[in-house]
Amino acid sequence: MTGPDLTLTANLRPAALEARRGIVRLHPEVLTALGLHPGDPVQLTGRRTTAGIVARAEPTTSRALLYADDLILGNLGVRDGSQVTVTPIPVVAARRVILTGPAEITAAVSPEMLRLALLGKMVTTGDDVSLLPQDVLPEAAVRTLVEAARRSLANTVGYAWTSTLLTVTSAESAAGPGGATGNGVAGPRTGPGSEQTVSVLVTMDTMVGWQDGHLTHGTGPAEVRTATGAGSPAVPEPDPGPGLDELPGLRAQAEELTELLDLGFHHREVLGRLGTTVSLGILITGPAGSGKSAMVQAVASSVGARVAALWAPELAALTNDSAARRLRETVRSVRDSPPTVLLVSDVEALAPRDVPGPIGTVFRQLLTEAVRTGTAVICTTSRPESVDPSLRAPDLLSLEIAVPLPDAALRREQLTVLTRGMPLAEDVRLDEVAARTPGFVAADLAALAREAGVRAALRQKAATAPTVAMADFSAALEVVRPTSMAESSMLELADVTLDDVGDMVEVKEMLTESVLWPLNYPDTFARLGVQPPRGVLLYGPPGCGKTFLVTALAGTGRANVLSVKGAELLSKWVGESERAVRELFRRARDAAPTLVFLDEVDALAPIRGQATDGGTTDRVVAALLTELDGVEPLRNVVVIGATNRPDLVDPALLRPGRLERGVYVPPPDAAARAEILRAASRSVPLDAEVDLAALAEELDGFSAADCAALVREAALAAMRESLEATTVSAAHVATARGRVRPSLDPSQVAWLAAYAAQR
Repeated sequence: MTGPDLTLTANLRPAALEARRGIVRLHPEVLTALGLHPGDPVQLTGRRTTAGIVARAEPTTSRALLYADDLILGNLGVRDGSQVTVTPIPVVAARRVILTGPAEITAAVSPEMLRLALLGKMVTTGDDVSLLPQDVLPEAAVRTLVEAARRSLANTVGYAWTSTLLTVTSAESAAGPGGATGNGVAGPRTGPGSEQTVSVLVTMDTMVGWQDGHLTHGTGPAEVRTATGAGSPAVPEPDPGPGLDELPGLRAQAEELTELLDLGFHHREVLGRLGTTVSLGILITGPAGSGKSAMVQAVASSVGARVAALWAPELAALTNDSAARRLRETVRSVRDSPPTVLLVSDVEALAPRDVPGPIGTVFRQLLTEAVRTGTAVICTTSRPESVDPSLRAPDLLSLEIAVPLPDAALRREQLTVLTRGMPLAEDVRLDEVAARTPGFVAADLAALAREAGVRAALRQKAATAPTVAMADFSAALEVVRPTSMAESSMLELADVTLDDVGDMVEVKEMLTESVLWPLNYPDTFARLGVQPPRGVLLYGPPGCGKTFLVTALAGTGRANVLSVKGAELLSKWVGESERAVRELFRRARDAAPTLVFLDEVDALAPIRGQATDGGTTDRVVAALLTELDGVEPLRNVVVIGATNRPDLVDPALLRPGRLERGVYVPPPDAAARAEILRAASRSVPLDAEVDLAALAEELDGFSAADCAALVREAALAAMRESLEATTVSAAHVATARGRVRPSLDPSQVAWLAAYAAQR
């Protein structure tokens, strides 16, 4: 049965973090009126009928709007601004879902991987769905599987996974395809035939597969069947993928791997005459989406070998007996048909470092036997610190090949390959696009190029010779974010640079030298034989623009920014805080060049030996010191700490090689206040009689935040006088002046100035 319904206006909301994941957002009061909670399914009716999962919109949004992405609007057959009826529906698990898609996707994506990509989504026969996992509102029990699916799709599918659309050809509940018994939610779908449709939720017990292909079912012993229910699975063998000339940035790694495989497959007699052997157990590490699996397939093709691919999270989701059976069958098939490469993607799911299980023991045993008999075993991971160290034993994965994050030059080369078939407009500057994409891997750049092409197509639907312009790439950059930042708290790169920061000439000069030079000119530091500064401590009174300076630095240097509040890394569980610090810096290295912004650093790294938290903060300080000045190099990563109590920060953190440069951000003087007022009122229609320079002289003790609040309060005063007001007068500013008080504490400002004078 369905609940009450409401008719709302569709509003296109292309949010990068939830687009094409089957999510719709409603105002909290609308959710209450419909009796819904975040994560509940709803039926949506426009020109067609589909379904989605609801999430809570911000309280400031409109109650009359339904916020949805382009995929849901397309399934509804409506445009932005059309009327859509929203009806609560019960949760109905899908029994079977069959899909079609591009040939290269159906060849590379196994049914198990496909099920994880659809897990937690509502699907309807005839709808288009994406491979983007529903990671906005995942259930706690499957959250790790959804995260693994996101990483592994990038590795397995490569360039196409973020924008590929699939079509649901059949979606059945326990009642069957029609849903007539009430176990499925049926609704009319206008159009030819007006056939009944059923909307169901994909779960771990849903049979998912490709049309005319294999079907997977649950986690039981019969986990893989053919579409007719008979037969046993063949070893999955993805298509050869791109050639080595289409993988710029991996030439050195591909050459090393080619030499090893060629020697092991075709020249073992030479090794025999030399009285030695070669071990073909190899671990390939690198960021997700950097082309590890694509490189293995391309190299194997070049040496005349086939690839038998296993996706580790897929096996980890099965029962131990089923996973062990699959492993034994695959390894036997590889050994019986040389030359074959056994490729295990995301190996940390089968052999985790912290929680080893029975299947991990079987996996290590089978891999040891396979490598001993001369079989090529290649495992890939984007999280090498999470892999069981025993896999790197001399008789197992004895060799390691690292795939680095591409720098600007390599990104430029990759963009050239990816846009080879695109008609680019004359204003397109790939060098600039490469400079604006720090932290992007090949898969991210491919998604960016595809999104730019989609923007160009929408703009030139009637053109006979459409082209992709620079504006299309700029628009695509607003929604495509690097894979390496998917799990991070990331400050968006706003259109703000240091030029937009009023006054602070000395502060901006010091930050340019300490932060931007190491990120933009690493070759100069290397040429002069010096190490660039590792970090900077920003200190000053509250509200004086420390966070704004970091945002402006990121906009100027085109770097990724990982923002961490001081207390966010602290945990009551022993070892979890240090793990969080290590994970933070791992993500920073993966997304380099990166600014790591530690706000309220005094809470994260207080003076050791004085805390009463059982030593948690002491261990966090030790972990920070190790990351900043340890054995492992910290390249293209600069750490910025911010505090208004620098005396509470552990002194060891402020020594050379760590947060060695202290930058005092003083309260603004009259000239700086005038600049801040001009910047804050740039979009405010002030009367000509408003003299900002004279006003700034009167605002002694005001911080930058206070000045911005004053302009905002003046605009509100104009609105209180008349909602039809078109300008803000001097009288409104005077009214605001009486309401907004200075927040700076003179004694704190004096103490901070004295502290800065001593450094």
